[in-house]
Amino acid sequence: MIAQIVTGGPEAATTAEQSISMWSLIMAGGPLMIPLAICSVIAIYIFVERVLTVNKANVSSDAFMGRIKELVLKGDINGAKMLCAQHDTPVARMIEKGVTRIGSPLKTIEASIENVGKIEVFRLEKNLSVLATIAGAAPMIGFLGTVIGMVSAFIAIAQEEGSVSPKLLADGIYTAMVTTVAGLVVGIIAYLGYNYLVTRVSKVIHKMEYSSIEFIDLLQEPR
Repeated sequence: MIAQIVTGGPEAATTAEQSISMWSLIMAGGPLMIPLAICSVIAIYIFVERVLTVNKANVSSDAFMGRIKELVLKGDINGAKMLCAQHDTPVARMIEKGVTRIGSPLKTIEASIENVGKIEVFRLEKNLSVLATIAGAAPMIGFLGTVIGMVSAFIAIAQEEGSVSPKLLADGIYTAMVTTVAGLVVGIIAYLGYNYLVTRVSKVIHKMEYSSIEFIDLLQEPR
């Protein structure tokens, strides 16, 4: 009874055994668990950073465009520029470039807005290719661990004289399965994160295109 109270009881012992077994499981994967761990950290960082960036860019532009329309129709170009400068969004930066080009030919204004839009799209898609690469590379690293583990198992069998111990064979297969599971987990997480971000970025791009068309139509309205 006293021993159970001091050590935390059977539950604490079971928890300790589980944590040790989990660490042993990770260590059993061998050196290839290091690049998989690095890939997982990079994937999580990119996902969180991109989500924050896309959420910031995905602010509703209806009220902003309504105010821009009022200022442009009044001829208050400086007011429109100031309004754009107050909004840190891709739509605001595109419209700001268009406002500064008011008075130029319509084709010039369209080209200026389009160029800014390309830059903004590039910023939104930053590091998405890295996330896609991790989604494809992590399972391959895991499969490489599988092959290495199986090769190690067969080499051990070939070097063993007499009957082969099941534990000898299990060690290699153990390593193979651990790296495969780790690679698939990292790859699946990165793949889901990549597709989620691509969908969100596509929505922002659609909003940018709609806002630019709305601004060009505004410039063509009779005054």
